[in-house]
Amino acid sequence: MAHPILAGGPGEKHLLLGNEAIVRGALEAGINVVTCYPGTPSSEVPDTFHRLKDGSYYFEYSVNEKVAMEVAAGAALGGAMTLVTMKHVGVNVAADPLLTMTYTGLPGGLVLLSADDPGCHSSQNEQDNRYYARLAGMPCFEPASAQEAKDMTREALHLARRTEQPVMLRTTTRVNHLRGPVAFDVRPEPAAIVDFKRDPRRFVPVPAVARVRHGELLKSLEAIREVAENSPWNVVRGEGKVGIIASGIARSYLADVLAEQGWADKVSVLELGMSWPLPVKLIGDFLKSVDKVIVIEELEPLLEKEIRAMVHEMGLSLPVHGKCDYLTVQGEYDTTAIQMALAEHLDAQPVSPVCNEGDLGLPVRPPNLCAGCSHRAVYYSVRQLFGDDAYYSSDIGCYTLGILPPLKAADFLFCMGSSVSSGCGFSRSSGKDVVAFIGDSTFFHSGMTGLVNAVFNKHNVLLVVLDNGTTAMTGHQLNPGVDAKVLGDACVHLDIESIVRGCGVTEVAKVKPFNLKATMKTFEEMKGKTGVRVIIAEEPCILYARRTLKLNRPQAAYVAEQGAETDRVLNEYACPAFYRDETGVQVDESLCTGCMVCMQISKNFKARKRSA
Repeated sequence: MAHPILAGGPGEKHLLLGNEAIVRGALEAGINVVTCYPGTPSSEVPDTFHRLKDGSYYFEYSVNEKVAMEVAAGAALGGAMTLVTMKHVGVNVAADPLLTMTYTGLPGGLVLLSADDPGCHSSQNEQDNRYYARLAGMPCFEPASAQEAKDMTREALHLARRTEQPVMLRTTTRVNHLRGPVAFDVRPEPAAIVDFKRDPRRFVPVPAVARVRHGELLKSLEAIREVAENSPWNVVRGEGKVGIIASGIARSYLADVLAEQGWADKVSVLELGMSWPLPVKLIGDFLKSVDKVIVIEELEPLLEKEIRAMVHEMGLSLPVHGKCDYLTVQGEYDTTAIQMALAEHLDAQPVSPVCNEGDLGLPVRPPNLCAGCSHRAVYYSVRQLFGDDAYYSSDIGCYTLGILPPLKAADFLFCMGSSVSSGCGFSRSSGKDVVAFIGDSTFFHSGMTGLVNAVFNKHNVLLVVLDNGTTAMTGHQLNPGVDAKVLGDACVHLDIESIVRGCGVTEVAKVKPFNLKATMKTFEEMKGKTGVRVIIAEEPCILYARRTLKLNRPQAAYVAEQGAETDRVLNEYACPAFYRDETGVQVDESLCTGCMVCMQISKNFKARKRSA
C-alpha cells in the first residue's frame, strides 16, 4: 500500500513532521528533481524522498552541498522543477553557485531548503541564513507549522517556476521536527519540463553578462515584492495600538502567548511568512496604525534593523523594540521569553506565571559514542601511542564525540573536511605532530581536496579515515563508500584506498579497529614516519551493521575478575556498556555488542555466549 504522503488525497488530514510536510508540499507542486546533502535538522526531507521513490521524481544524495546545488541548478536549467535541501552551514559550502544562479535565473524553478539551527542542537554555529536570502537576492518563505511547511513549499516551487528565480524556504529545528496536522491538496502529475533555449548572454555570466543580469535580478525582486505585498502568508491581526511584527517559528510562540494570557485585544500583529523581499507598503501601513512596535525574530535583528530604517525614512516618531534582555540574538526563543518581553511592553501582569522547573536533580548525560563503536577502539589505540604528545584535528561526524574524556581525541575543529587542511596548517606553524580524523562521508564531502593539497605542498600529517560504511551521524544515508551490495544498481561504490593512492599518498594502510594489536602496530609504524600518511580504519557502524547489514555477534563480554586492572579499563576505555554496582565493574549485556575490545585490553574481561 502506498504511503499517505504519496497517495493521500485532497481533504485528507495526516499527522506529519514538518520535514515530511515539506515532502508532501513538493509532491503537490509536481516536483521533478530532488538533490541534497543530509544534515540535521533537514535530513528527514531527503530521507523521506529516498524511501518513497515511486518513479515520479529523480532523487540523489550528492557528495556535498555545492555539488547538490550545482546538480539542482543544472536540472532546473534543463527545465525541471527542483528542490535542493541542506542544513544552514551547508549553504556556506553551496554559496559559490548559489550567488550566481540567482543572476542567471533558472527556467524550471529551484527552491533551496535551508534548515537553520538556533541553539546549536546539532551544529557548530547559529548562523541566520536569512542573510543569504538578502545577499543572493532570493525570495524567502518562513513556515511556522507543519501545515505551512507543506503549503509554503508548494507555493515557493510555483513562484520559482513562474518567475524563474531561485527561492529560499528557510526553516528552523523546531519547524523541521515539530509534528502537526496537515490537510492535503491535490497531488498533480509531475510538472512539465521547460524547454531550454540557448542564450549565452544570460546563462554564461562572464563580467559583461553578469553586470546586465544583476540589473535583471533587481527588477525581478521588485516584481516579486508585489507578490509579498499580497501574500496570504503576510497578514495583519488585531486592532491594538501596540504593534508586533513576527516571523518564523516565533509567530507560533507569539500566538500561544497571546491566547494563554488573553492579550490579543491589546496588540496588532503583522505576521511575515514571506519575509523577503519586504512588503514595504504593508509594513508601512502597519507602522502608521500603531504607537510602538515590537519585532520578534530568532537570531539576528534583520527585520528589526529594516523596520527601524523604514520608521526613519517615513519620518515617524515610533519606538521600535527588539533584541533586549528577553529577546536576544543568541539561541532559540520560547513562549516564556516572549511572554516576559510582552508583559514588560504591555505593562501587564501575566495571567499564568512563567514556568520555571529549576534544577530537578536529574543526572547529566552528555552525547557519547555508542557501545561497540569502532571509533572508540581507534581513539584508544591512538591515545595509548601518542597521548598528549600529538595534537588531534577533528572533523564533523559522530567521531567528533572523541572530544570527551577519557578519549580526548579532538583538539580543534572548524567545518566539514577541515581536519586535513587545518591539521596541516597547525603542524606547519607549530612543528607539532598532528593526527587528523575524518569520516568516510566527510572524506568524500570535502576531505579529498585537503588531502591533495597536503600531498602537493609536502605537509606532515597522519590522517585517519574512520570508514564505518555509512553517513552515520545524520541517519545512515548513502555515500560513495557504502558497500556495493547495499547501493544496488542505483549507485557505484568508490574505494577510499584507491582514491587516497590516486591522490599521491604512498604511505597507506588499512586496519580493523577491533583488532587492537594489529591496529596499534600500524599506528606505531606510521608514527615513526613523516610526510602525508593515511590509515583507513574499516568497521561498519554498529547500528548500521545491525539494521542494514543484519550482522550480530553471538557473544558478550563479562567481568571475570575485579580489581585495579578492571577499574583501569573502565576509566581508559569507558564503553557505555560498563557500569559500576556494589560488587564492582559490570558489563550490561543488553548494551554490549560483542566487539571484545575490553577483553584485548585486560584479561579480567572474558567472553561468553549471550543469554537467550
